[in-house]
Formats: sequence, C-alpha cells, structure tokens
Amino acid sequence: MTAVERLRVLATAPLRGPGLDRLTDIADVVQDPWLAHEPVRLYDADGLAERIAAEKADVVICEADRCAGPVLDLPLVAIGATRGNPDNVDVAAATARGIPVLHAPGRNAGGVAELTVALLFAASRRIVPADRDVRTGQVYKGGSLPYQRFRAWELAGRTAGLVGLGAVGRAVKWRLEGLGLRVIAADPYAADATHDLDDLVAEADIVSVHATVTPETLGLVSAERIARMKAGAIYINTARAALHDLDALTAALVEGRLGAAGLDHFTGEHLATDHPLVGLDNVVLTPHIGGATYDAESNHTALIADGLTRLVHGEKPDHMLNPEVLA
Repeated sequence: MTAVERLRVLATAPLRGPGLDRLTDIADVVQDPWLAHEPVRLYDADGLAERIAAEKADVVICEADRCAGPVLDLPLVAIGATRGNPDNVDVAAATARGIPVLHAPGRNAGGVAELTVALLFAASRRIVPADRDVRTGQVYKGGSLPYQRFRAWELAGRTAGLVGLGAVGRAVKWRLEGLGLRVIAADPYAADATHDLDDLVAEADIVSVHATVTPETLGLVSAERIARMKAGAIYINTARAALHDLDALTAALVEGRLGAAGLDHFTGEHLATDHPLVGLDNVVLTPHIGGATYDAESNHTALIADGLTRLVHGEKPDHMLNPEVLA
C-alpha cells in the first residue's frame, strides 16, 4: 500500500466509541450509517460505487451494503467490513485488485452471549406468558395460581452443551459457568472441546448452538440429533436457522419431547404468524437481535480503526481477510 497524507472515509456502517476518535486521527470521516434510515437504506454495488465516488473516499467502511463489482473498480486504499464473516464483500475480487479487506471478528460475541442467557431463562421460566398474564389480568387464569402454572427446574447444576466454541461459544461458556452450570462443548476445530456432537446432544440438559454456517454445518442439528436429545431438554439457537431441522424441532416441541426453546433467527428473517411455534408458551422467538448492541458497534469501530492505522503506518493489520495483497 502506498502512503497517503490523510485518508477520506465513507462509513455506511454505524461507528461509535474510542475507535472513532482513533479513526478521525488518520482520516476525514463521512458518516451515513444504514441503520439511521427508515425505511432501511442498503446500497447495491452500483449505488455504493456512485456514493464513494461522489465523496471522493479512499476507504469505505460497510456492514450490509454490497461491496463488489464497480466498487472494486475504484482506487480504494482499503475496505473495512464491520462483520466477522462479511458475505456482503467480494473478497476474491478485492484481492485480485490489491485492495485490503479488514473485518471485525467477534465484535458481537458479548451481545449474542447475553441474548443466549436471556432466551434460556425466558424459555425455561416461561417469562413471556407470565408477563402476558399480568398485562391481561389473568394472573389467576382458570382458577389456578401462577405458582402452579409456572413452576420450573432451576438451571444451576444442569449441563449445558455448546455446539460451536468460537468467540460466541466461549462468551456463553463463562457466563453459564458463572451461573452454576456444567458446560460441555462440541467443535472439531477447538482443541478444548470436550465432546462429539452426537454424545453432547444426548448428555446435555440444554443444547445451545453457536456454529458458523458452512457447507458442512448446514442442518447440523438434524432430526436424528434432535431425537437423541434428553426428554425435557431446552434448545437455544442464537446463530442461524440453517443449522437445525426446523420441522423436527417443531415436532419435538409440539409433542412435548423437548421442554422449551429460544430462537433468534429464521430462514429469510421471517417466521409465518401461523407457524406452530408461535402458539407455544414454552418457546421464545426473537427477530435476529443477538448482535444488536451499541457495544458491537463500538467493538467493530475499534477493530477497523486499529487495522487502518496499521495500514497507513505500513504494518500488517491483525484482522485482515486477504493479507497476501500486502506482499
């Protein structure tokens, strides 16, 4: 990379925190985050290229806009992709054009881990229907006491099985251990994982999924593995819906073989309102909000700012998807 006196950055990703101060030390930053627009504005490759050219930017920092084609024909110094696995960026094409692509692995691990714990408690203690009973004046529904309807087993002392032991899995692990759970894990790429997946699903009282979607993990939590889970087990997925067999999971919950579930993602970011899961009080459904924290934005800003600072000083960034372009 050739040195430039001062960068000009177009940021269509939200930026905040101390990393933003470090970024403005080396660059003039134009901020226009996609999350600030209602309805949401996402650039396709043509639109993003036009905006970068209009701003005369050397660097684009993007989260969800399409960074490919004409964008990569521009004389960019770098691309900052604020996701751990930025599938909105054509990394191969950027590499072919010699454009460094920075990314932000683990930026939302804490937020996703916290939502995992929240879903676990909400599902196991049936907090959502309990809240609804209070709001609708049905505390003594059908002549019963809430103490009768909402009894549950405590989580402390139970075994949680983590499917995937990356940044999120590890963030979940220490949180659950702090709550008194025994934690086991299955991950062929983690030396400290304790179990084979088939053994894990049979042993765990709670199965929590934190794997990345790849060709080998599609449908990882299959109908066969769901059938191997303990009676009354709790299933949590704050990763992606493509990792499990939704029909098999739904059948196990409807039939009462599984005790509860918490899900934060659905194929196409949508679950039909007449889906059987919608009517189950022991299932908590959230619309892909695990990483929706201001801290995640602060984290990715710091990671990208550090990477760009290293680049302008002729150093190799710590988190770069195509370090070969520096050669």
